[in-house]
Amino acid sequence: MSRALPDLPPLREVIARHGLSANKALGQNFLLDGQLLDRIARVPGDLDGATVYEVGPGPGGLTRALLGAGASVVAVERDDRCLAALEELNQASGGRLRVISADAMKIDERAEAGDGAHIASNLPYNVGTALFVRWMTLDAWPPWWRSLTLMFQKEVAERIVAKPGSAAYGRLAVLAQWRATPVIAMNVHRSAFVPPPKVMSAIVHVVPAAQPEGASMATIETLTAAAFGQRRKMLRQSLKGVKGAVEALATVGIDSERRAETVTVDEFVALARALS
Repeated sequence: MSRALPDLPPLREVIARHGLSANKALGQNFLLDGQLLDRIARVPGDLDGATVYEVGPGPGGLTRALLGAGASVVAVERDDRCLAALEELNQASGGRLRVISADAMKIDERAEAGDGAHIASNLPYNVGTALFVRWMTLDAWPPWWRSLTLMFQKEVAERIVAKPGSAAYGRLAVLAQWRATPVIAMNVHRSAFVPPPKVMSAIVHVVPAAQPEGASMATIETLTAAAFGQRRKMLRQSLKGVKGAVEALATVGIDSERRAETVTVDEFVALARALS
């Protein structure tokens, strides 16, 4: 059940009144299309009564949609210029928005949002991949978050969901897919943003899956860093710096003359299991 917010001024009006322009240094691009923002807020499923953690809300476009869907939102905003506009939104929502003025790379999200929170964000381009990798490489699994609904440059989104043998397949795909299910939920045209970025964007939705037994995150990270760090080389060359990895290839039936981009997620898991 959605919780209707009182009539709010158009986002363009809020941006103008508070003198907000997208800060390129902070990787900002504002989304103003209310219908599009409502569609994004529906991607995680029913949010009524749920907690959502949002990074970089800016003037609060997606935040409005999340609040309208019934969520309580914990938002981290580094740009102090946006805080007054977000406080107006908090008042309009009856106190369901808590804004933390901080750098999202430096806070304890679990402590702020709590176990079972959804993460939804039009991620600032300059920290989006780093945050995603952090959320996907937690030692504890299932993770504290229930789902991820994140805006990326389309090229990054395609790398997250890529399959073996494709040009986009690499370390990011394995980290995202070995114990979770990522999908591209929708594409977003560059013209939807203010200012329009030079590239197209896409919403990636990720739901945690069971972690395969006998394989650790640390080993997966080590293997993928080595294998894709020298992706043009055969595995017997790229993995020779990982103790026992070349010998383990034969154990799990992977031809050492293959290259990293041909190795499936399941094969990386089997290799990690052999080394654990």
